[in-house]
Amino acid sequence: MIKKEYPLSDLTGKIIGCAMEVHGILGNGFQEVIYQRALAQEMALQGLDFSREHEMEIHYKGEQIGTRRVDFFVEGLIMVELKAVIQLEDVHLAQAINYLEAYGLDIGLLINFGSRSLQFKRVMKPGRKINHSPSKNQLKS
Repeated sequence: MIKKEYPLSDLTGKIIGCAMEVHGILGNGFQEVIYQRALAQEMALQGLDFSREHEMEIHYKGEQIGTRRVDFFVEGLIMVELKAVIQLEDVHLAQAINYLEAYGLDIGLLINFGSRSLQFKRVMKPGRKINHSPSKNQLKS
């Protein structure tokens, strides 16, 4: 499931493990904010340092043009965007990749609590390509 050759795979694996715990207890069907609160509690129990609804500036050609809140910013390294939809779509993946670009981050996670099985996708800043086969829990790209 988690490939050690990925940068920060231990940390992303720990975050995904927290999400699996939350999904295992709550199942699907709640609003995103419920999963966000539960994941915050689980990550705190697991000793992860994070900020929730972390506001980040969006820049265009060197000028700040607005802000966006990412669901979680974990250990100062990884953006985590949550969804509670039936199925992840390409638009959700594109949104997560755009956030990486806008925030100048290399790695993020897109996690969906809305399906029967937890869905997650590791997203990387464009230009960093790693070939892999997604598990059944991951969105197929």
